[in-house]
Amino acid sequence: MSSSINIPDTGAKRIVIVGAGFAGLTLARKLQNKGYQIVLIDKNNFHQFQPLLYQVAMAGLEPSSIAFPLRKAFQKCRDVFIRVTTVEEIDVQKNEITTRLGTLCYDYLVLAIGVTTNFFGNENFASKALSMKSIEEALYLRNLILNDYEKAVTTTDYDDRQSLVDIVIVGGGPTGVEVAGALVEMKNFILPKDFHELDTNEIDIHLIQSGETLLKGMSEEAGKNAEIFLRKMGVKVTLNTRVEDFDGEYVYLKGGEKIQTNKVIWAAGITGNKVKGLPEDVVVRGNRIRTDKINRVIGTENVFAIGDIAIVDDEPAYEYGHPQVAQVAIQQGKLLSKNLPAIINNKPTKDFVYNDKGSMATIGRNKAVVDLPRFKFKGFFAWIVWLVVHLFSIIGVKNKIFVFINWVWGYFSYDQSLRLIIKPAKRLKHREDDAV
Repeated sequence: MSSSINIPDTGAKRIVIVGAGFAGLTLARKLQNKGYQIVLIDKNNFHQFQPLLYQVAMAGLEPSSIAFPLRKAFQKCRDVFIRVTTVEEIDVQKNEITTRLGTLCYDYLVLAIGVTTNFFGNENFASKALSMKSIEEALYLRNLILNDYEKAVTTTDYDDRQSLVDIVIVGGGPTGVEVAGALVEMKNFILPKDFHELDTNEIDIHLIQSGETLLKGMSEEAGKNAEIFLRKMGVKVTLNTRVEDFDGEYVYLKGGEKIQTNKVIWAAGITGNKVKGLPEDVVVRGNRIRTDKINRVIGTENVFAIGDIAIVDDEPAYEYGHPQVAQVAIQQGKLLSKNLPAIINNKPTKDFVYNDKGSMATIGRNKAVVDLPRFKFKGFFAWIVWLVVHLFSIIGVKNKIFVFINWVWGYFSYDQSLRLIIKPAKRLKHREDDAV
């Protein structure tokens, strides 16, 4: 089997997994040491725990606490090969992918390429708004917020100061709600201690949602409770209002209203990452890839898609696809780790059936909402459940310990002491591709 990116031909079936998120990493870990050659490809050399990215952005956690090196995850496995690169094209006829490092043939290809921010074609949002889909973006947001507060204490003009301290969050899903809660807690508990000269009453945190309730996808009760929590904390929640534009100085709302700010956090939509070479009819709404019930891409024999990028055909209960959440990705990765060996050995496979274990969102200290299949609850106990579930989901014992210590320290001190503005060093001109 040919390879131009230096993968040895061991004679074992080669399974190439593109993407080391929840789906791809789960699959690779389940298949290791099973007699297959696993090639795991990702643009980063680490797995990032996306549900806690907002805490990195809000200076609640350090990036290393929610990231885990891929090579460390497979240190004791000689049949897993890590390659840090991006896939540019797939040739389903030749069973070959083209990456920035070169070409690679496969016996089986699994696409777990995930999603990115969807700005719905608005170039101003794409170029001026802030998204939060990676550790790099979370750190950039943290730097920007802290830097603007530093500028605000030396800015005498009221309007200029408002532009620096006010923040607009677009999108009332879990990310938007959790970011709004974290920002208003920073305003209420941290900034008065760090910035004595700054009148925190001037700081407005806006959460704009186009729908009639927050947390779409969860129960109406959860959305209402989240709204009540946020309003009591001081967040300015606006429902049934669409954001139409942002010029870097003002956010323009439908109906003519505008809000002065230089920071818009975009949490209003996602779309699948694209890859060339798949049949046109398999890529549907949201750039999701159509698969059959065992997550095999429609029209192919040995190409699979799992996680946020996949949409399973003939699922009446999920007309628009399964929820794009970690549990779906993990469950699809686990099932495919059983189905691939079955396919290779000509044995029966099992269809994917999603086991909905519920959903949850935290709004702030002692405040969360939880929807379980049989009952719903809110408040302190919901917050404890949220903490436990997320803590045990993080990869790595050391990461679990560090996150737990940060959470405990922050809970009792109201101060994590992580508010550092870390600016990247000057890039070397001859090494621009290698710069972070």
